Amino acid sequence: MTILKFPSFSPSTKENSSSDGTSSPKTHTVPGGHGHAFEVKKGTSFRIIDLHGRQIVDMMAWVLPYPSSLEHLSMAYTRYHLNGTAPPAVGDTLVTNKSEPIFKLTHDDCHTHDMTFMACNPAFYAEKGVPDHRSCAENIAEAMRPWGMSSYLQAASVDPFNIFQNTPDMTLKDLGCSRAGDFVEFEVLKDAVVGVSSCPYDVDGFGGGKATDIAVVTGLKP
Repeated sequence: MTILKFPSFSPSTKENSSSDGTSSPKTHTVPGGHGHAFEVKKGTSFRIIDLHGRQIVDMMAWVLPYPSSLEHLSMAYTRYHLNGTAPPAVGDTLVTNKSEPIFKLTHDDCHTHDMTFMACNPAFYAEKGVPDHRSCAENIAEAMRPWGMSSYLQAASVDPFNIFQNTPDMTLKDLGCSRAGDFVEFEVLKDAVVGVSSCPYDVDGFGGGKATDIAVVTGLKP
């Protein structure tokens, strides 16, 4: 198997464009159990890759400019637009709380994702007796600091799209389904800042019992 080498980790990436307004593809490795935030431009695509398999990725997004724009990716509105079906299929769009499309799913190797669970947060782990455990809400808030996010509660107020999460009927069991190299790809329909977290939830062997690295590729052509 070919081992891919990726650039060193940075928790935040603001989009750098060339003089003609385009940007070249860039790959970012997100360490297991940590988060990353990045800007995406309308008319481009981005990809989220499970490098080792069975790793859940929490994804949130806010329409730019953040924080003055109050528009964000909404699972409730997306479920409504999909007539209650989940997860979205290739060709479906994810929708904001303004009831407008923000991303179009254009590739999906796994076909199993969750649109109902909240992001794990410090109180969630405190209840389980591990108060110092990393969490998705904290990971995304940390990565979003350059855009002005100051508290994990701001991230926790947005329900994530839980990529590669297999939790039928709200079942928290080790039912990981993605394989090493599986990825999803989205066409960007609104300028946005995206926050992702390589979910650190590892209780009772969930997700294989250990958070692993993921990769994010931005600046792709649809």
